Amino acid sequence: MTGAQISAINRFPDDNPNPVMRVDAGGNLMYANPASGPILRSLGVAVGDALPPEAMDRLSAAATDRGFVEFVADNRTYAVWPVPLADLGLTNLYGTDVTAERAIVKFPDQNPNPVFRIHWDGTLAYANPASAHLIDGLGLALGASLPTDLRDLLLQRVRANDRATQDVEVQGRTYALLPVDVPEFGFINVYGTDVTAVKERERLAMENERLLLNILPGPVADRLRAGEALIADRFDDVTLLFADVVGFTHLSSSLSPRELVSVLNDIFTVFGGLVDRYGLEKVKTIGDAYMVVGGMQEDSDDHPARVAAMALDLAACVSGIPTAARLGVTFRIGIHVGPVVAGVIGTKKFIYDVWGDTVNLASRMESLGLPGRVQVTQQVMERLHGDFTFEARGLIDVKGKGPLPTYLLSGGPLVGRAPNTLAIGS
Repeated sequence: MTGAQISAINRFPDDNPNPVMRVDAGGNLMYANPASGPILRSLGVAVGDALPPEAMDRLSAAATDRGFVEFVADNRTYAVWPVPLADLGLTNLYGTDVTAERAIVKFPDQNPNPVFRIHWDGTLAYANPASAHLIDGLGLALGASLPTDLRDLLLQRVRANDRATQDVEVQGRTYALLPVDVPEFGFINVYGTDVTAVKERERLAMENERLLLNILPGPVADRLRAGEALIADRFDDVTLLFADVVGFTHLSSSLSPRELVSVLNDIFTVFGGLVDRYGLEKVKTIGDAYMVVGGMQEDSDDHPARVAAMALDLAACVSGIPTAARLGVTFRIGIHVGPVVAGVIGTKKFIYDVWGDTVNLASRMESLGLPGRVQVTQQVMERLHGDFTFEARGLIDVKGKGPLPTYLLSGGPLVGRAPNTLAIGS
């Protein structure tokens, strides 16, 4: 080849913004355009020098496989393709700056959080070391497809441009996954965060909330959390219900402690369900006694009817508890309406309680009542007359009040069934 021919070949790549170089069969660098400067500096060569043997071996292997060789120079990454010109005894080297692309591929390797990559068909294309526990737990390997449900959820979020995370539980740990479309490269990056500790804190917070609401009505709990030091309120019109297991002393003597607590737990669980169903509040339990109030935390005047309906509904629910039915568990229930004072007492072991004449009279209605019946005051009867049916019991001597007329609630608009005569217990 004449010098003029070589000069003509060399002139064209000078203006190419990508590296272009040329070596002869002996590995000597015959030409390099200006854009090749970083690669030459990284190899420590100039035009006329022989390329390092290691670089030539890599380029020769790439030429055979029609692949490329990567060189890192000046904090940039270049992919270099060798193209042999056999008839001229030369090899052209064409380079491309692939720094951005390699950054996308390599950066997650150092990420302490799980990062993996999937194709649009859901197959796993890449997973960084931090995602090993997650990937192993899903039973995945490169080229395998994600579980169908998880794949569909992730793809759905990407298509909707939904930036919300998707939780997945794997081998006792919980990960929040954020799928991000990378349209330039045709795949989806999935960024994971181990939120096991966060979820555990949330679970404990919910458990604490449940326990708190088991002690206090919701609005009162909110006030306590807000820092209100002294909570005391007056309510002019509430309905109070007391329920007590008849013959509890005898019952307790015939059961083991475990059996006794188990029976009470089953019964009071039924009570709790009824309280929720009728929108009432449990104030407290005292041994085998249960205290319920309606009308304190809601703005309505139907609380006497709801409390009465709960009392009537109790029979059907408790009779469905096998142990309670076998033992013949029976209740006395008393109801009264009127004003009360309510508040939180205590600091470390606080309770929510209600006080006043209404409380005392409701308690007397229960203690002076009949097994299996609901005894109410005249005030309750007058509020519910027409919707519920009653039996006059006559005058009952109530401590501190003297003789008072009382009534037995016998029927009413029970949920899901026609009015009937109440028979609590078995």
